[in-house]
Amino acid sequence: MDRMFEDMFRETFEAMPKEWYRERKLPDGSIVKTFGPVVYGYSMTMGPDGKPVIREFGNFKPSRVRGLPTRGEQREPLVDVITGDELVQVTAEVPGVDKQDIDLTVAENSLIISVDTEKYKYHKEVPLPERIDPESASATYKNGVLEVSLRKLAKKKPTGKRISVE
Repeated sequence: MDRMFEDMFRETFEAMPKEWYRERKLPDGSIVKTFGPVVYGYSMTMGPDGKPVIREFGNFKPSRVRGLPTRGEQREPLVDVITGDELVQVTAEVPGVDKQDIDLTVAENSLIISVDTEKYKYHKEVPLPERIDPESASATYKNGVLEVSLRKLAKKKPTGKRISVE
């Protein structure tokens, strides 16, 4: 049984692309190979309509077919969206970058978070649960956590003409 597991792990690691490995030389001259980073996860929350919302994150996606999972160049950050009475708040984990490296693009119904540095690449398009005012957007970044606050657009009341009944 042990041999079977060892063979299975060896075959899996040998089949993985070489760009997933990093080599570094230690002071004594020996070479150490490291694997990764490999990140995959999901968060599950309850949406405003009472239905579960499942969001995937990471740079490693399980494959639906037999074989190796796929690894993307960009990592999808873990994102949480909280809807309040007047605000929609988006919190994202983007560790290891400087705030000037974070590119945010906002529209009435989506927020795009993007980082493209030599060491880190993050990308996530976040659908927003309600229409927001893009001009009201503000963001802070501290200790690897990005927080974006977006003011909701006032809901328009239906306009119409009153009809008298004869």
